[in-house]
Amino acid sequence: MSSDPAHPGPSRHRDHGTWLVRFTGRVLVVCPRCGGRALVVPRPGLPAPKYFTELLFQPRRLACAGCGAVADWTAEQRGGGLVGAVPGGTEDPFFRRPLWLQTRCAGRILWAYDEEHVDALTAYVGARLRERLTSPKRGMLVRLPAWMKSASHRDEVLAGLSSLRTLAGLSAPADRSDAAHERGDRPRHHGSRYFRGGPY
Repeated sequence: MSSDPAHPGPSRHRDHGTWLVRFTGRVLVVCPRCGGRALVVPRPGLPAPKYFTELLFQPRRLACAGCGAVADWTAEQRGGGLVGAVPGGTEDPFFRRPLWLQTRCAGRILWAYDEEHVDALTAYVGARLRERLTSPKRGMLVRLPAWMKSASHRDEVLAGLSSLRTLAGLSAPADRSDAAHERGDRPRHHGSRYFRGGPY
Protein backbone atom coordinates (compact mmCIF):
# COMPACT_ATOMS: atom_id res chain seq x y z
CA MET A 1 0.00 0.00 0.00
CA SER A 2 1.42 3.37 -1.01
CA SER A 3 2.05 6.08 1.57
CA ASP A 4 2.02 8.76 -1.12
CA PRO A 5 -0.46 11.50 -0.04
CA ALA A 6 -1.71 11.62 -3.63
CA HIS A 7 -2.70 7.96 -3.30
CA PRO A 8 -3.91 7.65 0.29
CA GLY A 9 -5.25 4.11 -0.16
CA PRO A 10 -8.35 2.78 1.63
CA SER A 11 -10.26 4.89 4.11
CA ARG A 12 -9.49 3.99 7.72
CA HIS A 13 -11.73 3.77 10.75
CA ARG A 14 -10.46 3.56 14.31
CA ASP A 15 -12.85 2.06 16.83
CA HIS A 16 -12.40 3.65 20.25
CA GLY A 17 -15.06 1.45 21.82
CA THR A 18 -17.95 3.93 21.80
CA TRP A 19 -21.01 2.55 23.60
CA LEU A 20 -24.47 2.73 22.04
CA VAL A 21 -25.70 4.58 25.14
CA ARG A 22 -23.75 7.65 23.98
CA PHE A 23 -26.32 8.11 21.21
CA THR A 24 -29.35 8.02 23.52
CA GLY A 25 -29.19 11.72 24.38
CA ARG A 26 -31.42 12.46 21.38
CA VAL A 27 -33.72 9.84 19.86
CA LEU A 28 -36.10 10.33 16.92
CA VAL A 29 -39.27 8.27 17.35
CA VAL A 30 -42.73 7.82 15.86
CA CYS A 31 -45.22 10.04 17.67
CA PRO A 32 -47.83 8.00 19.57
CA ARG A 33 -50.57 10.49 18.63
CA CYS A 34 -50.07 11.53 15.00
CA GLY A 35 -47.51 9.07 13.65
CA GLY A 36 -45.11 11.84 12.65
CA ARG A 37 -41.60 12.43 13.95
CA ALA A 38 -41.25 13.10 17.67
CA LEU A 39 -38.11 13.71 19.73
CA VAL A 40 -37.03 12.06 22.98
CA VAL A 41 -34.50 14.02 25.03
CA PRO A 42 -33.53 14.43 28.71
CA ARG A 43 -36.14 16.48 30.55
CA PRO A 44 -35.33 20.23 30.36
CA GLY A 45 -33.47 21.78 33.27
CA LEU A 46 -31.47 18.70 34.26
CA PRO A 47 -27.72 19.05 34.88
CA ALA A 48 -25.42 17.43 32.34
CA PRO A 49 -24.62 13.83 33.35
CA LYS A 50 -21.22 13.25 34.92
CA TYR A 51 -20.94 9.85 33.26
CA PHE A 52 -22.49 8.95 29.90
CA THR A 53 -24.09 5.85 31.43
CA GLU A 54 -26.32 8.19 33.47
CA LEU A 55 -28.21 8.85 30.23
CA LEU A 56 -30.01 5.54 30.84
CA PHE A 57 -31.49 6.86 34.10
CA GLN A 58 -32.20 10.51 33.30
CA PRO A 59 -35.89 11.51 33.19
CA ARG A 60 -36.99 11.90 29.55
CA ARG A 61 -39.49 13.92 27.61
CA LEU A 62 -41.12 12.92 24.32
CA ALA A 63 -42.34 15.91 22.31
CA CYS A 64 -43.90 16.16 18.86
CA ALA A 65 -43.65 19.51 17.08
CA GLY A 66 -46.30 18.40 14.62
CA CYS A 67 -49.26 17.71 16.92
CA GLY A 68 -48.02 18.97 20.30
CA ALA A 69 -48.02 15.57 22.02
CA VAL A 70 -45.87 15.45 25.18
CA ALA A 71 -45.04 12.54 27.50
CA ASP A 72 -42.59 12.05 30.36
CA TRP A 73 -40.56 9.02 31.46
CA THR A 74 -38.78 8.33 34.73
CA ALA A 75 -36.67 5.35 35.69
CA GLU A 76 -38.36 2.75 37.87
CA GLN A 77 -37.37 2.72 41.55
CA ARG A 78 -36.60 -0.79 42.75
CA GLY A 79 -35.10 -1.53 46.13
CA GLY A 80 -32.12 0.71 46.71
CA GLY A 81 -31.67 1.85 43.13
CA LEU A 82 -33.13 2.81 39.80
CA VAL A 83 -33.80 0.48 36.89
CA GLY A 84 -32.57 2.23 33.78
CA ALA A 85 -33.35 1.83 30.12
CA VAL A 86 -31.57 -0.73 27.91
CA PRO A 87 -30.54 0.56 24.47
CA GLY A 88 -30.74 -1.55 21.33
CA GLY A 89 -33.37 -2.66 18.84
CA THR A 90 -35.95 -0.88 16.75
CA GLU A 91 -37.80 0.79 19.66
CA ASP A 92 -36.52 3.67 21.73
CA PRO A 93 -35.28 2.47 25.14
CA PHE A 94 -37.46 4.83 27.19
CA PHE A 95 -41.01 5.06 25.82
CA ARG A 96 -40.72 1.92 23.67
CA ARG A 97 -41.87 3.82 20.60
CA PRO A 98 -40.79 2.67 17.11
CA LEU A 99 -37.69 4.53 15.98
CA TRP A 100 -38.30 7.09 13.25
CA LEU A 101 -35.01 6.18 11.55
CA GLN A 102 -35.68 2.72 10.16
CA THR A 103 -35.44 1.31 6.65
CA ARG A 104 -35.38 -2.08 4.98
CA CYS A 105 -31.85 -3.13 4.01
CA ALA A 106 -30.37 -6.47 2.87
CA GLY A 107 -33.54 -8.24 3.92
CA ARG A 108 -33.34 -6.80 7.44
CA ILE A 109 -34.12 -3.58 9.28
CA LEU A 110 -31.44 -0.90 9.51
CA TRP A 111 -32.02 1.62 12.31
CA ALA A 112 -30.41 4.53 14.14
CA TYR A 113 -31.31 6.92 16.97
CA ASP A 114 -30.42 10.23 15.28
CA GLU A 115 -28.16 11.83 12.67
CA GLU A 116 -25.03 11.53 14.84
CA HIS A 117 -25.66 7.80 15.15
CA VAL A 118 -26.10 7.55 11.37
CA ASP A 119 -22.78 9.38 10.86
CA ALA A 120 -20.94 7.01 13.22
CA LEU A 121 -22.31 3.95 11.44
CA THR A 122 -21.54 5.43 8.02
CA ALA A 123 -17.90 6.12 8.96
CA TYR A 124 -17.47 2.52 10.11
CA VAL A 125 -19.32 0.75 7.29
CA GLY A 126 -17.67 2.88 4.60
CA ALA A 127 -14.12 2.26 5.83
CA ARG A 128 -11.97 -0.21 3.91
CA LEU A 129 -9.61 -0.57 6.85
CA ARG A 130 -10.95 -0.94 10.39
CA GLU A 131 -8.80 -0.78 13.51
CA ARG A 132 -10.03 -1.67 16.99
CA LEU A 133 -8.08 0.37 19.52
CA THR A 134 -9.81 -1.16 22.52
CA SER A 135 -11.70 -4.38 23.18
CA PRO A 136 -14.72 -3.28 25.23
CA LYS A 137 -17.45 -5.77 25.96
CA ARG A 138 -20.12 -3.16 25.29
CA GLY A 139 -18.64 -1.32 22.33
CA MET A 140 -21.31 -0.52 19.74
CA LEU A 141 -19.34 -1.36 16.61
CA VAL A 142 -17.95 -4.69 17.74
CA ARG A 143 -21.53 -5.78 18.48
CA LEU A 144 -22.99 -4.84 15.09
CA PRO A 145 -24.56 -7.78 13.24
CA ALA A 146 -22.33 -9.57 10.73
CA TRP A 147 -24.45 -8.49 7.76
CA MET A 148 -23.69 -4.83 8.48
CA LYS A 149 -19.95 -5.49 8.69
CA SER A 150 -19.77 -7.60 5.54
CA ALA A 151 -17.96 -6.08 2.57
CA SER A 152 -20.51 -7.72 0.30
CA HIS A 153 -23.25 -5.58 1.85
CA ARG A 154 -21.23 -2.35 2.14
CA ASP A 155 -22.86 -0.48 -0.73
CA GLU A 156 -26.36 -1.57 0.27
CA VAL A 157 -25.85 -0.60 3.91
CA LEU A 158 -24.36 2.76 2.94
CA ALA A 159 -27.37 3.42 0.73
CA GLY A 160 -29.64 2.50 3.63
CA LEU A 161 -27.79 4.87 5.95
CA SER A 162 -28.14 7.62 3.34
CA SER A 163 -31.89 6.95 3.35
CA LEU A 164 -31.94 7.29 7.14
CA ARG A 165 -30.14 10.64 6.93
CA THR A 166 -32.75 11.89 4.47
CA LEU A 167 -35.53 10.56 6.69
CA ALA A 168 -34.09 12.48 9.66
CA GLY A 169 -34.97 15.73 7.86
CA LEU A 170 -38.61 14.71 7.35
CA SER A 171 -41.33 14.86 9.99
CA ALA A 172 -44.83 14.41 8.56
CA PRO A 173 -46.80 11.21 9.26
CA ALA A 174 -46.80 10.52 5.50
CA ASP A 175 -42.98 10.56 5.54
CA ARG A 176 -42.81 7.65 7.96
CA SER A 177 -40.89 4.60 6.73
CA ASP A 178 -42.93 1.46 6.18
CA ALA A 179 -40.34 -0.28 8.39
CA ALA A 180 -41.18 1.95 11.38
CA HIS A 181 -44.32 0.23 12.58
CA GLU A 182 -45.29 -1.25 15.93
CA ARG A 183 -43.42 -4.45 16.70
CA GLY A 184 -42.62 -6.28 19.90
CA ASP A 185 -39.31 -7.56 18.59
CA ARG A 186 -36.95 -5.82 20.98
CA PRO A 187 -35.18 -8.18 23.39
CA ARG A 188 -36.52 -7.82 26.91
CA HIS A 189 -33.33 -7.55 28.92
CA HIS A 190 -33.17 -6.88 32.63
CA GLY A 191 -32.73 -3.16 33.18
CA SER A 192 -29.47 -1.62 34.27
CA ARG A 193 -29.26 -0.79 37.96
CA TYR A 194 -28.04 2.51 39.37
CA PHE A 195 -27.04 2.73 43.01
CA ARG A 196 -25.53 5.56 44.98
CA GLY A 197 -22.04 4.37 44.06
CA GLY A 198 -22.77 4.53 40.33
CA PRO A 199 -24.22 2.38 37.54
CA TYR A 200 -23.60 -1.38 37.37
